Amino acid sequence: MTARILDGNKIRTEIMSELEAEIRALKAAGVTPGLAAVLVGDNPASQIYVRNKVKTCQSLGLHSEKIELPASTTTQELLKLVDQLNRHEEVDGILIQLPLPPSVDTQAVLEAVNPAKDVDGLHPFNMGCLLSGRAGLVPCTPAGVMEILRRSQIELAGAQAVVIGRSNLVGKPLALLLLREHATVTIAHSKTRQLAALARQANILVAAMGRPAWVTAEFIKPGATVIDVGINRLTTAEEIRRIYHDPAEPLQQLEAKGALLLGDVQPEDAREKAGAFTPVPGGVGPLTIAMLMVNTVRAAQRRRGARAARL
Repeated sequence: MTARILDGNKIRTEIMSELEAEIRALKAAGVTPGLAAVLVGDNPASQIYVRNKVKTCQSLGLHSEKIELPASTTTQELLKLVDQLNRHEEVDGILIQLPLPPSVDTQAVLEAVNPAKDVDGLHPFNMGCLLSGRAGLVPCTPAGVMEILRRSQIELAGAQAVVIGRSNLVGKPLALLLLREHATVTIAHSKTRQLAALARQANILVAAMGRPAWVTAEFIKPGATVIDVGINRLTTAEEIRRIYHDPAEPLQQLEAKGALLLGDVQPEDAREKAGAFTPVPGGVGPLTIAMLMVNTVRAAQRRRGARAARL
């Protein structure tokens, strides 16, 4: 059995096409949704992420602002900026690129963002809305996972779902979203006893712990849907030989590109044992920015009195 690949790039294209129609309608009413992205310090990965987000805004015709600050920026300086953006009428969404420098109080900054502009869905108000089933802005990666599942016709009601990972960014909100769709959900983590045995009960298995190829065949129930949220960068041949059963092709990619992206799931095992799975790259990743754009448009609709949108 060869698992069905759940193509995140294809689903992203579908979502962006639908979003373009909504943006045209907003612009016809005199509204151009706007996103402000705040980048503190010179983290190379963060710079790439912010650049891609701003580029996507521009491709959709959204207003975008990229604000770059030095790593020496203090918590108070960042709070002052957030206050200015909260009052900026053309800004519907505020993105604080994480991680922030260790000297900055990250939680204080996230909580300072107006919940109506919290397009990352990390403000306690929006988290509370998610918990209580009220409308709010949902964290982008979990929202993207749900779009993959829905648009791939994966049965959720009554399904046994195991989410490995308990972060506020992915694991916890995704568990709540799955519960909304009537799945039976277990949140597991690295300290869960007999984790592999628990994972094997899942019809839907989500790996979101940030450990390359940690979920292997012994975790996967035959025919299960496996969602790989992890993005890990391999840079040595030794890592590749240790992880892959057949390392020939990955080693060629390493030689050609200097690095190899790998998720939290052993891809050969998922391909052979799962019923469907998301590849890395090309699975969940493309949906994260797509859902950030969705949240920005939703924020604009709600803030400016446009029609309410389905979450």
